[in-house]
Amino acid sequence: MVKTIKKVMPAVVSIAIAKHLEDLEKEIPKELYPFLPGGPTGPHLEIPESLIDKRGMVQIGGGSGFIVDESGIILTNKHVVGDSKAEYTVIANDGKKFPATILSRDPINDVAIIKIAATSLPAIKLGDAAKLDLGESVIAIGNALGMFKNTVSLGIVSGLSRSISAQADPDSPPQEMRGLIQTDAAINPGNSGGPLVDLQGMAIGINAAIVFGAQNIGFAIPINAAKRDLEDIKKYGRIRRPLLGVRYMMVDENLKDKMKLPVNYGALIIGESQHDHGVVPGSPAEKAGLKERDIVLELNSSKLDRDHPIQDFLENMDVGERVELLVLRGDKKLKVKLVLSERK
Repeated sequence: MVKTIKKVMPAVVSIAIAKHLEDLEKEIPKELYPFLPGGPTGPHLEIPESLIDKRGMVQIGGGSGFIVDESGIILTNKHVVGDSKAEYTVIANDGKKFPATILSRDPINDVAIIKIAATSLPAIKLGDAAKLDLGESVIAIGNALGMFKNTVSLGIVSGLSRSISAQADPDSPPQEMRGLIQTDAAINPGNSGGPLVDLQGMAIGINAAIVFGAQNIGFAIPINAAKRDLEDIKKYGRIRRPLLGVRYMMVDENLKDKMKLPVNYGALIIGESQHDHGVVPGSPAEKAGLKERDIVLELNSSKLDRDHPIQDFLENMDVGERVELLVLRGDKKLKVKLVLSERK
């Protein structure tokens, strides 16, 4: 195990997040100033000079990542590098600092790919999360709480294909994360984006989330999702994901009773407001004539239910692929054919 950690550790990096002091002042309401550390009472934030660099940048947080290609390509979480107004700096294991370029943020998975201008870097090899077994030993590596460098924790795979609803911060909407690896290896906010590796040193996941108030429950994104992102980046220069173009709720017995629906399975197309009718304008769904309150029962002859939502099928499909849907509209069943477009 010590050999595995020594093998992997050089490829694990810190990611420092910084913002201009002026931007921070705009984002934080002045009425909250007295409650911040240091209790500023004037019209400006009072930040210790030691935390402000010559350009007026203030470090506001940190996370982890890991090098997957010697040319400087790094995997991390989307929520670690999700602020378009922030500046990100990668701190390598040897202490060298590099400005980070964001190559992509996955629109579905909590995965981001960044790059630094460096070559001949140590890289972690990618494994196959589909081959994981319950009880298999795993190691989580990163910078716990953004302060404790080279934090290592050992655990086991406690569960597979878990689903949770997570928020990157209190102001962001909840996002459903599916297909996750559950582990009892300690995962903390600072080692988000770090690797979850097997005992051979192969990355099988990206540390992503914890359940507050619970002990020994952490989650990692299977590395297979990131593999596809990396392939897209090399081939297209961006992540390509197929778009169907519907907002939906998965139907079960509870929703059937609550909304008086005729079936207890499928995906109910429903909007988020009176101006949103659940079908994205210009999308394949709109062009195919799908409407709010339609229930999509099957996708390519596969039944849709809470354990098999539309998104799980789209994850394994490509832009331009043809799809056939079985749709319930009122008391009539319709077969609808469409071609998936690219999610923007």
